[in-house]
Amino acid sequence: MNAITLSNRLGAAPIVPSKPILSIDSLNVAFGDVVAIENLSLAVGRGEFVSLLGPSGCGKSTLLKALARLVQPTGGRITTPDPDLRTGVMFQKPLLLPWRTTLDNVLLPVEIQRGGDVVDSADRKNALRMLDLVRLSEFYLAYPHQLSGGMQQRAALARALMCEPFGALDELTRDALNDELIRIWQSRETRLTTVVMVTHSIPEAVTMSDRVIVLSNRPARLVEEVPVPPARPRAAEDADVGAIIRRIRAMVRSA
Repeated sequence: MNAITLSNRLGAAPIVPSKPILSIDSLNVAFGDVVAIENLSLAVGRGEFVSLLGPSGCGKSTLLKALARLVQPTGGRITTPDPDLRTGVMFQKPLLLPWRTTLDNVLLPVEIQRGGDVVDSADRKNALRMLDLVRLSEFYLAYPHQLSGGMQQRAALARALMCEPFGALDELTRDALNDELIRIWQSRETRLTTVVMVTHSIPEAVTMSDRVIVLSNRPARLVEEVPVPPARPRAAEDADVGAIIRRIRAMVRSA
């Protein structure tokens, strides 16, 4: 589809992003008798930053895994107009391999893609550039146990950028990493163009995103898509941002 299909929306106005890079049409995901996602349709526009919000356990992470082809849908479809689209995944935990240096962890997606452990000088140069973007260039030879929690998340972000949500972090570190992600996304220094993020923080979603997708209790269905028009940088204390936060909070409580 070329626009958001609102067959199961609950009373919201249609939003049609230009040039969708990802389309979800009547998606269903089930694990045995447990239905995680039911008849979900939406589109993500090229260049958008979209956050998924909903009650705990509603299927947000399952949707993200389905988009990354880590979970097989049981119905519906996920399509993209670009057959060469590459997807990078940044998990809530860094999941760095403890026996590999920071640089080697960042290079891991390249090795997996090529089916071996051989990388060339161009790959290493690119990985070092990603580490520089996340301000870890001085620690490229460090091992995970030598990095702080925030530094490990930065390394995970650099690894995700090689393919082109931070709730486990303390608030100051999470805010700094959120700012880092926005800076890199806007910089055009990488192939990163579009972000879909799962978060439990409504202020985080509103201050970072172009749109917030509000999902219902399991099975996940689309409740509403909320555009976030205020210009960046944003703060939760801003009057217009605060109004959107309160509106979404009411939706999530009633979802």
